[in-house]
Amino acid sequence: MSVLVIGGDNICNIKDKLKQTGFDRIQHITGRKKSDRKIRIPEKTDLVLVLVDYVGHSITSIAKEESKRCDVKIVFSKRSWVYMENIIQDCVKEITDAKRRCSWI
Repeated sequence: MSVLVIGGDNICNIKDKLKQTGFDRIQHITGRKKSDRKIRIPEKTDLVLVLVDYVGHSITSIAKEESKRCDVKIVFSKRSWVYMENIIQDCVKEITDAKRRCSWI
């Protein structure tokens, strides 16, 4: 599975937890640079995770629009694994269920 994380400067711990949860491709955009406003969701991305306590409103809106355009699930969370753990686990379940359904067709 693949995830794009938007927000936060140092997300090493979150990356490790995401890997343990089943994400093997993890990409990160800090959201602080002016160039980060041109968010492009990579192909085959399963989830966009926005860390809301580290990005501004405009980046959040851009991420939401881009994920809708690419038909990729987006979730918003604080930068605390305790806070996001259940959200991520629910998303993993949704993604794996959807992939199973698609592989049967």
